[in-house]
Amino acid sequence: MERVVITGIGLITPNGIGTEASWRSMLAGEPGIGPITQFDASAFPSRIAGEVKGFEPTQFIEKKKVKEMARFTQFAVAATKLAIEDAGLELTDEERDRAGCFIGVGLGGLEYIENTARLIFERGPSKISPYFIPAAIANLAAGQVSMIFGLRGPSYSNTSACASSAHAVGEAFEWIRRGRADVMVAGGAEATITGLGVGGFCAMFALSRRNDEPARASRPFDRGRDGFVIAEGAGTLILESLTRARKRGARIYGEITGYGATSDAHHLTQPAPEGAGGQRAMRLCLEDAKVRPEDVDYVNAHGTSTPAGDIQEATAIAKVFGDHALSHRLWVSSTKSMMGHLLGAAGAVEIAACALAVAHGIVPPTINLDDQDPACPLDFVPHKARERTVRHALSNSFGFGGTNATVLVSRFT
Repeated sequence: MERVVITGIGLITPNGIGTEASWRSMLAGEPGIGPITQFDASAFPSRIAGEVKGFEPTQFIEKKKVKEMARFTQFAVAATKLAIEDAGLELTDEERDRAGCFIGVGLGGLEYIENTARLIFERGPSKISPYFIPAAIANLAAGQVSMIFGLRGPSYSNTSACASSAHAVGEAFEWIRRGRADVMVAGGAEATITGLGVGGFCAMFALSRRNDEPARASRPFDRGRDGFVIAEGAGTLILESLTRARKRGARIYGEITGYGATSDAHHLTQPAPEGAGGQRAMRLCLEDAKVRPEDVDYVNAHGTSTPAGDIQEATAIAKVFGDHALSHRLWVSSTKSMMGHLLGAAGAVEIAACALAVAHGIVPPTINLDDQDPACPLDFVPHKARERTVRHALSNSFGFGGTNATVLVSRFT
């Protein structure tokens, strides 16, 4: 079995364009959430989001190619370009056959679908763009990335709601460690800040309505939380076999050592009691890595800021890690408190945060945790980042339909 390491990271988030900008903002506890500007949200119960600000696709993509892509694909290509540059990755023609791309996407080109539906009703079917289908379908994030960067190995989209990109990273890890690929571009992308996206989640009463305080609206594990804040962006990781990374002298952020995936088989949107499916995913991940719970120093929680979900996840972490968690030796935080919920892209961005925590020895905070819910009795690193040696960092991602994915990033030794 091959060991699998992370050699490049690219982030496009509400907290910044680029990994350095996003990470610096996270460590500073800066909120990336504000009033919605991408459409007129004045009639919506929730009017706030984590938007990617100042994104210019032509900085990353040929101008003639931009029209082929919905916004989520533009984000995916941009994050991948940044990750490849960060890794200093160069592939020979022969190596491209063993280099693949998995990009997790939850909803695909929702804004493209919405705009095209409006167009067909107003001006008729003859006005539909020939790029509509290729732009809107979820797998074209991975497809465009594979074409632009010449990756001829496996290429597809993992679509499992808010666990999509965590599954993408986990499956990419499996392909390399089983010796079926040497390099994988793995990540996620999402862009659903549209009338349909926001309206749909509002209809489920899933979104925060703290419209007068956008920066304070995402408050995981706080007693005053009232729902998640929708967000957009992308995260890409370059995964390589340790053999290849060592041969080329690559800088290594950390090693992926474990992956667990389960299903609650319980409810359309609500987690199983005591986060049972999440518990199993975490235990499978630790067993896979052969790492004891007490050796994990940090958990990047799914932590969406929903009333039920946060309690179930906190309970699940307490069940899996026991006294190690309840005595606050384990640190837990939710980076969603700063950037909101990137849906299908969340897992990859949060696994990247784990890799950066391992590499730099610093854990990002949970902001807006002013009145911690007593039903969530863990150390959530409130308000300010903290330094510590992070040997193992675990990332949780859970999605509608009861899907759960957990990935462990370990310090490379």
